[in-house]
Amino acid sequence: MGLTKQYLRYVASAVFGVIGSQKANITYVTLRGGEKGRYVAVAACEHVFIWDVRKGEKVLILQGQKHEVTFLCPSPDGVHIAVGYEDGAVRIFSLLNGESNVSFNGHKSAVSVIHYDALGARLVTGSKDTDVIVWDIINECGLYRLRGHKDVITQALFLRDKNLLVTCSKDSFVKWWDLDTQHCFKTMVGHRSEVWGMVLLSQESRLLTGSADSELRAWDINYLEEAKAEGEPKVKKGKTLLVDDDEEDDKEDVDESLEERILSCEKAGSILREARDRVVSLTADRHARVIACHGNDSVLELFTVLSEEEVQKKMTKKLKKAKKKATKAQEASGEETEEPVVKRMLKDEIIRLTNIKASSKIRWVDCLSCAGGELKVALLLQNNTVETYSLKTSHKTPVADKTARLTLGGHRTDVRTLAFSSDNLAVLSASGDTVKVWNRSTLQVIRTMACEYALCSLFVPGDRQIILGTKSGKLQIFELGSGSLLETVDAHDGAVWSICLAPDQRGIISGSADKTVKFWEFELVKDKETSQKRLTVKHKRTLQLEEDVLCVKFSPDHRLLAVSLLDCTVKIFYTDTLKFFLSLYGHKLPVLCLDISHDSTIIATGSADRNVKIWGLDFGDCHRSMFAHDDSVMFLQFVPKTHLFFTAGKDKKVKQWDADKFEHIQTLEGHYREVWCLAISPNGDHLVSSSHDKSLRLWERTREPIILEEEREMEREAEFEESLAKGDAPVVPGETQGEAAPAGKKTVETVKAAERIMEALELYKGETRKMEEHRYACESAGKELPPPQPNPILVAFGNVSPSRYVLDVIKKVRSSELEVSLLVLPFPYVPELLKLFNSYIQQGLEVELVCRCLFFLLKIHFGQISSNQMLLSVIDELRTNTLSKVQEIRDVMGFNSAALQFLQREIESKEDVMFFADATGRLEEKKKKRRKRERAVLTIA
Repeated sequence: MGLTKQYLRYVASAVFGVIGSQKANITYVTLRGGEKGRYVAVAACEHVFIWDVRKGEKVLILQGQKHEVTFLCPSPDGVHIAVGYEDGAVRIFSLLNGESNVSFNGHKSAVSVIHYDALGARLVTGSKDTDVIVWDIINECGLYRLRGHKDVITQALFLRDKNLLVTCSKDSFVKWWDLDTQHCFKTMVGHRSEVWGMVLLSQESRLLTGSADSELRAWDINYLEEAKAEGEPKVKKGKTLLVDDDEEDDKEDVDESLEERILSCEKAGSILREARDRVVSLTADRHARVIACHGNDSVLELFTVLSEEEVQKKMTKKLKKAKKKATKAQEASGEETEEPVVKRMLKDEIIRLTNIKASSKIRWVDCLSCAGGELKVALLLQNNTVETYSLKTSHKTPVADKTARLTLGGHRTDVRTLAFSSDNLAVLSASGDTVKVWNRSTLQVIRTMACEYALCSLFVPGDRQIILGTKSGKLQIFELGSGSLLETVDAHDGAVWSICLAPDQRGIISGSADKTVKFWEFELVKDKETSQKRLTVKHKRTLQLEEDVLCVKFSPDHRLLAVSLLDCTVKIFYTDTLKFFLSLYGHKLPVLCLDISHDSTIIATGSADRNVKIWGLDFGDCHRSMFAHDDSVMFLQFVPKTHLFFTAGKDKKVKQWDADKFEHIQTLEGHYREVWCLAISPNGDHLVSSSHDKSLRLWERTREPIILEEEREMEREAEFEESLAKGDAPVVPGETQGEAAPAGKKTVETVKAAERIMEALELYKGETRKMEEHRYACESAGKELPPPQPNPILVAFGNVSPSRYVLDVIKKVRSSELEVSLLVLPFPYVPELLKLFNSYIQQGLEVELVCRCLFFLLKIHFGQISSNQMLLSVIDELRTNTLSKVQEIRDVMGFNSAALQFLQREIESKEDVMFFADATGRLEEKKKKRRKRERAVLTIA
């Protein structure tokens, strides 16, 4: 049976209008050895945009999936960037090609902080779920999860030379973790409220923390060597064991020394900020010489950390002054005084550099130290703007110069109205202060014009002018050619909520909060200044109503006029006589949007009561009432020349409906905040929506048909998969809920991977059984029979053996998901897998991967495996084979490493060239010499 009605799918085409999302931080990145401080990375909803601040252009987009970006951290080598998402996932992108090959899933909620270690081999992530996870980037797997904090993790830092980690949280604690034993050995409780940020200074001998008050607290860190003397405590996994058990009185001393066996922290003082509110973000440059800090305002405070030499000079000057003062006092009094002593204070080491006043409230900051003592500062502001500043730290009174401001690609406030031009090529978007016209195909801004707070808009026929209705009750007319404001008409005494073009295209109507609907006609008048004709609107007549007007619409046949009022009704009037025709009542809250179909037969209304009602325009009867959104329906529009319409709601969704069959066709998900409005192109091929997340989204109609039953089935499957991932986490027998736990998390991918391994093992068992039956049949018949037909899956994979197919399936499981996939695997499959592992190791196939799987399975199923007599011989074989094979591989690697080192020494001695380490340094020296030569030539010229 053929399809009775065909719907075509709309898909997401592009995200534009957003310069930087507020949820994630801003950070400097380097692209292909480019100039330092030229490129910044910011989040743009689910994507990451790399901006060239010098040109003001987007140079790279790191494509996300469906969750919002919450944190960014570039790797120390500048080649990769780690991106954290709202669902707790972390993906690592290459900045060379913009692709992501590594992803980690461990957190249950949004990632709040990411940090690399000095080598870039490990990654620490903190989350809103209060857990801290350390990941191995090279092996692409999670190392361990650290539990202990009771609130959102706000910062996590590796120590450069020691295997330690320091974390802070909104629970007011700063915790020190020993990563060798994976336990917290020290908790700092010196804060009375949330710790919002921290930085390590002075070769990691000082910790600076920012809290909810105006103080930045400094803590001196003293690293202590492990005590060797007898009677000192021995520590293992956070437990204290005393050597001398008889000395009960020494217990307190022992407990104190336990905490201080690695390091001790003492408060060194505090720095007072000018701002009185909480620290929003606290950061330092890579060398920890400059500290940047800001609150909820537009002022960035910069502090500089003096070097030891500079501090000593300062202290010498202070001492000289003190001696002079003492000498004068001695001469005046005639009595001998003591030698003056100058005490070293925190304010002698950390001094205020300068303040930077941004154009709006600051949300995130990043600093970068460049050559010649130049400091570059990038600010992400709360009004969808990026600003960069530059200053010389070597100057006595450094002044920050604004070097760039990215504003063109987006609005400062939410877009409240959208419109398409008649040729489908231009899109108009207007916000609280600007109106922009975009090219739909390139998504570039064509015009930006300053305006009042716009609530509604349209293109004048001919697409050369636009008209805006404003919150102050004015109509503003702009000319696109010159980008100038032609006229501002005082149209109403209240906000103009809606304007609509007349079907004969000779005028417009406007509906306002002053309880009137006004009719306007287009006119060309002579401009007094330029003596050329320009467009204006002339008031013709007024319809007075009893309530505020929220929305107005002409029927396409120009016969009727629909007006929605604040009393939750929609009134229908005759256009020519303005006589009352129908009243559509039934909504419980005001109707915020309405539209009339192209044939003027039906009207659809969307209300704040979350319902959409479809009415007939002949008798005003309600055809159907549909529960459309989970919050207010903000906008509604019919697709031209059809009875299909789109609705936008405060529930972040855009939905398509059929007004004839009263069916929900599809949901367009993508926005992360309330959707304010949408616009459909005159040919119906494109749709633009705007949201409180500052983004504009373009949706495109494809040729792919939608079958409603399949659509509902897909929705149910997605719901089932989501519930599957949210199920109880698998429990490892014998594991206690301590501070350290496995890093992975059960997801849909891990469940699917486990299912694939189970299917492969079932196939292997089936093929093995088939081969045994064939052998038995041959023996019974006394002759060689034709072999059985191999499984089609094995044929598709190139006639591989069943055991090899199982290995290929395990190899295809992502490294970061391997452990959790094996954890989900039921135990009855494990004995067969262990036998296969034995054969793989004997053949030397993927020894490293097989050993990793083997050790994990032995760890989690130790009790059942050790009590199974059938597996005794298998385990014994595995023991001998694994040891010999691993030793063999280690020998090969050691031999190769020694050979490479020998070749390096040979080449260096022959050619007198340093390899690897000095190559970059030599290149920099050559560049400097070339620059000097060029400067010399320029001065001579």
